[in-house]
Amino acid sequence: MREVLRVKKPGLFTTVQDLGRPNAIAAGVPPGGAMDRFAHRAANLLVANDETAATLECTLSGPELVALENCLVAVTGADFDPRVNGEPEPTWTGIFLSKGDELAFAGRRQGGRAYIAVAGGIAADKWLGSMSTNLMTKRGGMHGRQLLTGDVIATAGDAHTPAISGRHLAPNQRPDYSDHTLGAIAGPHLRRLGATGRRTLFNAEFKVSRDADRMGYRLEGPTLDASGEELLSFGLAAGALQVPRSGQPILLMADHQTAGGYPVVATVASAAMPVAAQLLPGDRLSFAEVSIESARKLRAAQRAALDSLIS
Repeated sequence: MREVLRVKKPGLFTTVQDLGRPNAIAAGVPPGGAMDRFAHRAANLLVANDETAATLECTLSGPELVALENCLVAVTGADFDPRVNGEPEPTWTGIFLSKGDELAFAGRRQGGRAYIAVAGGIAADKWLGSMSTNLMTKRGGMHGRQLLTGDVIATAGDAHTPAISGRHLAPNQRPDYSDHTLGAIAGPHLRRLGATGRRTLFNAEFKVSRDADRMGYRLEGPTLDASGEELLSFGLAAGALQVPRSGQPILLMADHQTAGGYPVVATVASAAMPVAAQLLPGDRLSFAEVSIESARKLRAAQRAALDSLIS
């Protein structure tokens, strides 16, 4: 391991995340991992890491980091206006830091979560096969907690290739975070809404409430009635749209519970989850019904964009 970055300021809420621990779901452990998996993968590929390597997930604001030695980094996802030694730097681009350089962020301009990758991948505590931070159990990542001032970030290994800055992902290959219409596939309990409720779900506007975190977002909007016979608990996935008795839907995110009994009327397509991951309380969104085939095509397009970064 090489110590490459020191945390001068940690930002509002910065944690270490990778692609999570899906193999532990059967044991009741939330999958966790990066909320915006596209941005996470892209950040890693821009610095020639495996896309499963750990990155820093920065929520609402970015940290201030000092380079302890020369390194290559990339910042993707939300635009927090990255700066190196006070000078603006582009997002979705490999950036070379010399020893002593400071990477900081001037302020949020769009989105809620940014990702910082370092060539060689971030070294962190591993729990159940993943370095993702699980705050509830205080395991994984930086000792199971968010970053603090004075923390030192080391790389998990050597960079796979020589450091080359300037590689970037073209704007037309990035998610359109400004479009808050989320493609969603009909869920197993959609019929409970009836024809009127279905039209409401896929035509109305909802707002992310204050009750929103990495587990899920409670949404405010038209009341949906998905009442009926009580359901036995069943397995859940990120993107599932549950309707509790209140009629105000809940969109499950990365740290979601592994099972539940609320009706699931729709599931947000995986290709739309990066946009969902960037939403913040007060943001408005809507759902557009898409077929499984359309969802697969959207996912394939995103995969092709990431593949364009693989050397």
